[in-house]
Amino acid sequence: MSPKKPNPPAKKPSPKKASAKKPASKSKRTPARKTTKPPAGKKKTVKPSWGKRLWGITWKLALVGVVVVVAWGIVLDRQIQQRFTGDKWQLPAAVYGRELQLYPGLRLSRKELQDELALLNYRKVKRAKRGGEYAVSQTKIEVVRRQFEFADGIEPELPMLLTFSPSRLAKIQHRDTGEEIAQTRLDPVLLERLNVTEQEDRLFVPLNDIPDSLKQALILTEDRQFYQHDGVSPMAIARALVVNLRAGRTVQGGSTITQQLAKNFFLTRERTLWRKLQEAYMALLIDFRYSKDEILESYFNEVYLGQNGSNAVHGIGLASYFYFGRPVNDLSVEQVALLVAIIKGPSYYDPWRHEQRAVNRRDLVLRILAEEGELSAERYQLAVKKPLGLSKRGSMGYQKTPGFVSLVRRELKQHADDWRNHNGVKVFTTLDPLSQRHAQTAAQSVLEQLDQGATKQLQTAMVISERHTGAIRALVGGREKNNQGFNRALDARRQIGSLVKPFVYLTALEQGHQLGELLDNSPLAVPLDDGTQWQPNNYDKSFSEPVMLVRALAESLNVPTVRLGLEVGVDSVVDTLKLAGLEENTRPYPSILLGSLSLSPFQMAQLYQTLGGDGEYRPLYAVHQVNDGQGNILYKADSDAERRWSEMSNFLTLYGMSQVTRSGTARSLKWRIPKVDLAGKTGTTNDLRDSWYVGIDQREIVTVWVGRDDNKPAAVTGSSAALPVYAAYLKTSYPQSLRAMQPDNLSWVHFAKANGHPTSAECGETQLLPAPSSQAELAEGCVQQSATKAKTWLQSIFN
Repeated sequence: MSPKKPNPPAKKPSPKKASAKKPASKSKRTPARKTTKPPAGKKKTVKPSWGKRLWGITWKLALVGVVVVVAWGIVLDRQIQQRFTGDKWQLPAAVYGRELQLYPGLRLSRKELQDELALLNYRKVKRAKRGGEYAVSQTKIEVVRRQFEFADGIEPELPMLLTFSPSRLAKIQHRDTGEEIAQTRLDPVLLERLNVTEQEDRLFVPLNDIPDSLKQALILTEDRQFYQHDGVSPMAIARALVVNLRAGRTVQGGSTITQQLAKNFFLTRERTLWRKLQEAYMALLIDFRYSKDEILESYFNEVYLGQNGSNAVHGIGLASYFYFGRPVNDLSVEQVALLVAIIKGPSYYDPWRHEQRAVNRRDLVLRILAEEGELSAERYQLAVKKPLGLSKRGSMGYQKTPGFVSLVRRELKQHADDWRNHNGVKVFTTLDPLSQRHAQTAAQSVLEQLDQGATKQLQTAMVISERHTGAIRALVGGREKNNQGFNRALDARRQIGSLVKPFVYLTALEQGHQLGELLDNSPLAVPLDDGTQWQPNNYDKSFSEPVMLVRALAESLNVPTVRLGLEVGVDSVVDTLKLAGLEENTRPYPSILLGSLSLSPFQMAQLYQTLGGDGEYRPLYAVHQVNDGQGNILYKADSDAERRWSEMSNFLTLYGMSQVTRSGTARSLKWRIPKVDLAGKTGTTNDLRDSWYVGIDQREIVTVWVGRDDNKPAAVTGSSAALPVYAAYLKTSYPQSLRAMQPDNLSWVHFAKANGHPTSAECGETQLLPAPSSQAELAEGCVQQSATKAKTWLQSIFN
C-alpha cells in the first residue's frame, strides 16, 4: 500500500470574499455578484440621494437668480440715476409779454388795470387773500400780486391797495401795513411756449410751489401710505386684488405713486406681469435712492393729464393752464380736486367731453378730503356746487399772438439761437397785451365796415412800437385774430407810396431848406436814362401857384416833392433812408421820391422809428431778455441809441407831419381824436392798391397797411382805410399829445407867403413857423429894412 499524500494547507479566505458570502437560500441560490477590487489607496464613492441632488440644484439656481436680479437691479439703477441726475425733462421756453410798471402818476385808469388783471387770469373776489386775486371798489383796487421770477430775479407775493383818479394811478400802498410804495410791477402775461420736441409739453413747478391741498388730495386719493411704504405697498396690492376679484374685472389698482412714476418714466403702458415686475423693482430702487419729496415732485411734473392737439400735457403745472388758464398755486380746492380726479383717466374723465363723469370723480375727491378732515363740511358743500370753471379748450390761458411770436422766433434765431441747448428758458418780450388786443379789435372792426358785407378781400397789418425805445408793443399780421399763416407785417412787401415823402423833406431841411420857403407846383417832366420822360402828377391832377414847403408836405403834393427831391439829390434821399434803417440796396431812381420802393410794414416802421424817435436810431425789437432755467442771462437787447441827423431837421419834419393831422390829408383825426396833438403821414399807391398810415403820439409809433393779398386795386386811400384803423386803435389806447424834442437854437419865425422869405409880422401876409434862430435874425433884418425904406420914401417926399 502506497502512503497517503498529505493535504495542502487550507487557504485563508480573503476578507472581500468572506464578506461577500451570503447564506444560501432554501429555494434557490443566487450566484455571487462579481466585484472589482478598487485600486489601492482609493475609496468607493456613494451617489447622493435625489433629495440631496434637488436641493443642490435649487440653491445653485437661487444663487444664479440672485446674481441675475442683482445685475438687473444694477442696470435699472443706472437708468434711474441717469434720469434723476441733472435735468429730468427737456422743458420748453416760456415766452412772456412786458411787465406792467406801476407808480403814482401813471396814466392808467381803474378799468385799464382791471382789463390787465383779466388778461393775467387774476380772479375777482370780494376780498383778495392770496396771489392771483383782486377786489374792486369805487376808486380802489385791492390786488395780491403773484410771486414771479422776473428777468432780474424772483419777487414774492405783494398785497397792494391802488387808488385811482379818473385817468391816473394816484397812490400805491402795501395793503397790510399802509406803507406807500414808490414803484412796483405786475407779473407778465404768458404768451406762448416754444417746444424743442413736439410730442409733449410741461411746465415745471417746484414742490414748494405746489399747494398743500393738491398734495393732500393726491396722496389721500392715490396712495395713502406714500410716506410709510418703501415704494411698493403689499397691503394696497392685496386690497386691489380682493376688490377686483369681487368685481370680476379690474376696477382698482394697487400701484403706489412711486410705481406710477416708474411706469411713466421708464416703461410702456402695456398690462403684463413682466411690466408690473419691472415697475415694482424700479419703485423699490427709486424709493431707496431718493427722498419722498423728490419722488413726489417728479410725479407732479411727469404725470400725464391730457392732450392738447398733437402735444401731450404732462405735469400739474401745465395742466393747470390747460384746464383753467392760470398757475397751479392760484387754483381753488374744487379745481385742485378736478386735476387729481383726471389723473385716474385723462381721456375717460375729459371734462370737456364727459362733463358729468368729471364732476362725479371731482366730487369723490372732495368727499375724501372732507372725510379726512382736510376740508370743512361747509366748504365741501360749497365746492361740490361749483361748476368746473374750465377755460376754452386749447387756449391754455395764453394771450394768443401768433404774428408777434413769429417775430420772437426770428429774433431768437438771430441773437440767441442756442436757447434750445438750455432747459427751462424764459423769454421776456416787449408785447403789451392790451395794445395787442386794441390793435386787433380796431383792424377787424374797420375792415368789416369797409367790406360792407362783401367777400373779405381786404387785409391789414400793424406794427406798434414805443417811441423812445423801439420796443414792439403790438404786431398784427392779418385781420384774423389768431392768424397762423402769412405774416403780412413781416413779409408782405408793398409799395410805400407817399410814406417816403417826410424823408425827402428831412433831407432838404438837413441841407438848409426851410418850412416856409416856396416850392414850384407847376407841371414837370423828368428826363430818364432811357430817353423817355417821367411826368408826375398831383393826386387830384391839378397844379397851382408855388406853395410853402410845409404845405406841400401836409397836403402830400407830388410835384413839389419831386422838384425838391431832384434839387437835393435822389441819392441823398436814399442815404437818408439808409440812415433811418433801410437795409435794402436801392438805386436812386427819381420814382423813389414818390414811393416806388417796396417794403414790409415792419421795415417801414423801422424807418419811422428813427424819425419819430427824435432822429435817434434804435432798432425795433421784440425780445428784451432771455434767461436760462437758473436765471443766467443768455441775451439782452441793446438799448443804445445813435443820432442819425440833426435835432433841428427832425423837429421841423415832425412839425410838418403835425400839420398833416391838423389841416392836411389826415385832418379827419381832428374830430376822430379831438384834443390830442398828433403827427402822421398818409400813403396811397398807384391804382389805389395800398393804403398806408403812420401815426405818432407821445408814447407810440403806429404803422398801418391795408390792401389785398393779390395786389389788385383795393379802392382805398391812406385816409379812407389805414387812417380809420389807426383812429379806432387810438380810441381805446389813451393817446398822449406829441411833444417832440425842441433843439436849443429853435425860434418861431414869420415867413412871407408871397416869397417864402423870413420876415416880420408887419411885412404883409405871413405864416409863423419853427426855424433855426439864424432865420429869426434875418426876420429882424426885414423889420429894419422896412423901416429904412419908409424913411427913404418920406425923405423923397419932403425933398
